[in-house]
Amino acid sequence: MAPQVELSGTGLTADDVVAVARDGVPVVLGDAAREAMEASAAVVARLVDSAEPVYGVSTGFGSLANVAIPAQRREELQRALVRSHAAGLGPAVEREVVRAMMLLRARTLAMGRSGPRPVVAETMLALLNAGITPVVREHGSLGASGDLAPLAHCALALLGEGTVVDAEGVEGPAAEALAAAGIAPLTLIAKEGLALINGTDGMLGMLVMAMDDLARLLKVADITTAMSVEGLMGTDRAFAADLVALRPQPGQAESAANLRALLAGSPIVASHRFGDDRVQDAYSLRCAPQVAGAARDTLAHARRVAEAELHSAIDNPMVLPDGRVESCGNFHGAPVGYACDFLAIASADVGAIAERRTDRLLDPARSHGLPPFLTPDAGVNSGLMIAQYTQAAMVAENRRLAVPASADSLPSSAMQEDHVSMGWSAARKLRASVANLGRILAIELVCAAHALDLRAPLAPAAGTAAALRALRELVAGPGPDRWLSPDLVAAEQLVFDGTLVAAVEAEVGPLR
Repeated sequence: MAPQVELSGTGLTADDVVAVARDGVPVVLGDAAREAMEASAAVVARLVDSAEPVYGVSTGFGSLANVAIPAQRREELQRALVRSHAAGLGPAVEREVVRAMMLLRARTLAMGRSGPRPVVAETMLALLNAGITPVVREHGSLGASGDLAPLAHCALALLGEGTVVDAEGVEGPAAEALAAAGIAPLTLIAKEGLALINGTDGMLGMLVMAMDDLARLLKVADITTAMSVEGLMGTDRAFAADLVALRPQPGQAESAANLRALLAGSPIVASHRFGDDRVQDAYSLRCAPQVAGAARDTLAHARRVAEAELHSAIDNPMVLPDGRVESCGNFHGAPVGYACDFLAIASADVGAIAERRTDRLLDPARSHGLPPFLTPDAGVNSGLMIAQYTQAAMVAENRRLAVPASADSLPSSAMQEDHVSMGWSAARKLRASVANLGRILAIELVCAAHALDLRAPLAPAAGTAAALRALRELVAGPGPDRWLSPDLVAAEQLVFDGTLVAAVEAEVGPLR
């Protein structure tokens, strides 16, 4: 882990965002970024007394852009903007999302194309480094001029107003938390309030963290697939490199390579390689690399979008190097919203095919010799029957979450903002979908592990055996019915914290 992240004015990496948002790595403003901010602030200062109207400097906002603001009220204009736009409702957004949002807004300011003084970015970083997190509400962003309401709640805390959660997790007034941390509240000047709220930072932060989670979960999906293949006495022949190469999709090749590594040397697979009257497996087994591979390719597309956004200056108006201050549409969240919606589709489908494998494991008519619901004493015991119900409920929810938000524009601001991205909504539902996917895979993990135990004395491959051992440290194998929820929670933790993938990779090498 890097000792700190520096805002240099040239952008950030996705790993930087995760490190700050999730791991609490400190952030500093670099000298080059400070100089760039000072230069753009000087441009705005020259425009303050200009007779030429400049949006957000000497005018109102949105549909009020044609209202001239007298010079003596322009500081008031910035404060009023932040207060009025901090209009969110609903439950508080997760701490890591708010931290990512603050980091990414400071990142744009550090590029010197927005006009605020360096102290504005430095104050945001001071809150991050002190562990002070503004309370941001779930509802309020249309992804129009970016994530206006969520970012306004963050900006409000910089003024010493609103509510925050301190480093100990205690919620209270921002003024008290800033004073305790020795952070002076900001007094905003021309354009600074607008620059603090006009960005796609919330939706981008959620996209970046969802990509981090999905990269791990797609490896988990290959692991649970391999375990189910063995548990269902399936074959690895459909994953052969020359077969897969006939369709040169990059993600499909990666997933199939993982499955070959995971199933290499499997005594279970070898036990029925000859003399088995089945000529092919069900789609949920045979087509697993096609589905997980398509999800990988979708993730690769999202990474390209995020990479561009992480090096973009997102604001309106923009301060250009030649001194022009121009309105633009770079704050529109369509690129990020589309990527989030596309990933939600992929997440839903990876979960759906996992549920189909799980259902086969539990059904004695299709499981090739396994007992009903993977319990040796079916009837008195229900085994893992209801685990699949839980899984199916989340699959159904993820299908609903796969409906694109970005196609659902609603006009606002008296028709000045007549087409909005809904990117925040796309990111919020992606976040929920990814969480569900991890739980869906955790249930397949538990069921496939039971199946492997029940195949004894046949042994699994080295890779799947490593996954089985990791699970068995937390979750017992088949036996009389017991309270099932704690087992599923333990498997969920194993999936999300990286322990499962690490255990398997220690045995078979890095998965793709």
